[in-house]
Formats: sequence, structure tokens, C-alpha cells
Amino acid sequence: MSESNSQVSRTLAPRRHGEILRRIASDGSASIADLAAFFDVSRETIRRDLKYLADKGQLELIHGGAVRFDTLEPGLSERSRENAEGKDAIGEIAAGLVGEGMVVFLDSGTTTLAVAHALAASRLNLTICTSSLAIALFLCHQPNIRTHILGGEVDRQDEATVGMDVLHAVDRFQIDVAFLGGGGISPDGDVTDFTTSGSLLRSQMISKVQTAYFVLDSSKFGRLTPMKIANSRNAAGVITDKKPKGELLDVFADKGMRLLFEKP
Repeated sequence: MSESNSQVSRTLAPRRHGEILRRIASDGSASIADLAAFFDVSRETIRRDLKYLADKGQLELIHGGAVRFDTLEPGLSERSRENAEGKDAIGEIAAGLVGEGMVVFLDSGTTTLAVAHALAASRLNLTICTSSLAIALFLCHQPNIRTHILGGEVDRQDEATVGMDVLHAVDRFQIDVAFLGGGGISPDGDVTDFTTSGSLLRSQMISKVQTAYFVLDSSKFGRLTPMKIANSRNAAGVITDKKPKGELLDVFADKGMRLLFEKP
């Protein structure tokens, strides 16, 4: 970069910083790709901008962008009101992948709860392992389902057991298929989560079971959450309620990730 261009960049940087902070304050997050396109600068320039603002304590860096410090996962009751129809559609698709007599793991979350309802309606004889209190409470009343809740400390926010005890408990079972939640799908096509413990649990679950699918409704497309689920691309696919649009669909195709969604 020439000296004159460098001076221009330094002059424009404060304007970018102000706009970046306004966008994150409004939306809760911003991706490097979107910011680079908006300002018509390189992604490396945006990475430097975000690092500068993070070092000043004005935002938090995450995989693929940045978030407000107060960007936390909503409580279970609040999430249950988001895109209920879409989650029901995901539940139906997921249930269609399960056969008689299978052992199924259901992650915590409102989308996996929709999967639980669809499995109960299928009348299949199943063994279901879960970390979710809500799912266990619902399924324990279903005569065709044997329900196991996996032990561990209970997270009051997620109303589910968490930690390494859950993974140790999984080792007692031969899981045929697992349906996993997540916080978002980054513009790079990676599934992300809100916490380190959540991302670690889901990453290791993929390695422990025969087949794993993420169940993520369309509100998660492009949503940035702090932690990347390390081997999310090793899952069998992502079950969602709508076909992604634009670049995200191309990203999934490039990565060879299978998408299952409700047909129009």
C-alpha cells in the first residue's frame, strides 16, 4: 500500500469503526464477509478493525465476525416461540430418518423437542437418550418409547444436563442416530454455538455415534454465535425448514454438506 493510500485508510478507519459498532449494537452481530462487502474493503482490513475494537473492549470476536458482549442464548421458553411451524417441519423430516427399534440421541433445545413429538407420533418402538429435561418428561409418558436421561449438572438456562458426565453416559449406549442443536450457521457454512461446553459436547457427540444430524431452523442461517463446533462438517447433514438462499447455499454445496429441508 502506498503512503497516500495508507493515510486514507487511517482516516477512514474511525468512520468504519463507528459504523461497525452501530451495526453490532443494532443486530447483535456482524460477519467479516458482510462488513467487507458493505465498506468495499478487504476481509483482512475488517479483521484488523474488529481486533482493534475487541482490544478496546467494545465487542467480542467470534469465528467469522464479532458480537455484542451481551449476545447470549435466549431461555428455553423464549426460544420455543421462534418459528414453531418450521421446527415442526424439521421434526417430521427427522422422524422419517428413524426406523423401528433404533437408539436415538436427542440434544437439548426446542427444535429437538419438536423431533421428540414427531417420533412419539410415529408410533415406532424406540430407545431415546437425551440431556433435555423437557424431552425426557414428555417421552417418559409415551408407551412405545424407553427414555434415558443422561446425567450431569443441570443448566438452568437450557433446562438440560451438561458437561463431561453426559458424554460418559453416552458410552453406555450404541447410538444409531443423533439429532443435535446449535446456535447458528456462519456465512462460511460452519455450525456454531453459544458456549465452549456446548460446542465441545456436540463436537464429541458426532464422533461417538453412528450418524449425526444437526436440526437447525432457518432463523439460524447467517447467525453468528461465539464458538465454532469443531467437526460440524463430519455430521451426516443439516435438517432445516427452508432452502438457504444465495451464497450460503453455494457454501454448503462447495463443502459437500447434505441439506434436508421441507419441499415447497
